[in-house]
Amino acid sequence: MKRIFITGTDTDAGKTTSATALIHALHNHGRRCVPLKPVAAGADAVAGQLRNSDALRLMEACDIAVSVSAYQRVNPFCFAPPIAPHIAANQAGEAVTLAALVQHTEAVATANADVLIIEGAGGWLVPLNDAVSLADYAQEAAAEIVLVVGMKLGCLNHALLTAIDIERRGLKLVGWIANQPQAKPMSEYNANIATLKRLLRAPCLGEIPYLPEAHAEQLADFLNVNSLL
Repeated sequence: MKRIFITGTDTDAGKTTSATALIHALHNHGRRCVPLKPVAAGADAVAGQLRNSDALRLMEACDIAVSVSAYQRVNPFCFAPPIAPHIAANQAGEAVTLAALVQHTEAVATANADVLIIEGAGGWLVPLNDAVSLADYAQEAAAEIVLVVGMKLGCLNHALLTAIDIERRGLKLVGWIANQPQAKPMSEYNANIATLKRLLRAPCLGEIPYLPEAHAEQLADFLNVNSLL
């Protein structure tokens, strides 16, 4: 099963919006996807279980009915406060380990599907504990990387630094998505896009505009996933 890890230039770059659009775009090409949100911080209690809205959106995109067991399979580590995951885990008295995440990933990867879509939390180097980060997890999971660039001031630096560390780890950046997270486009949007296309050594899979009422199926039309097939 192909494994794609969705990371972002920072928090609120648009990872979930891009991930769900990507799922539908791949589905339009006959690829069945399975979602995984290994760690989430920021959740509400539903039916006696903490549930994160991003994980629920991934499940909806993959047409997975929400149950206690199905949710646990998609999002094994979930914490209530919307803070850094390793801090939330410490507050909850839990330990998020690389071994546990990799083991869970291997179990999910046995599903009857073509692509495992893994969505990170925050940016690329978000810590899981005092020793490892989500980047270490992506490396251990042997995933290909799609970078979501939140198109706002500072995105060039964040995108290029992320790409450098991805390459340093020997991982493959298979594409990037320009997501517009705010109603007013950033100053010199087109010039920034041109710079990213010139400096990032991966194809731009598409530009997702700010459309707060749009569904993931509609946003899929803004993506070209031919290079991922």
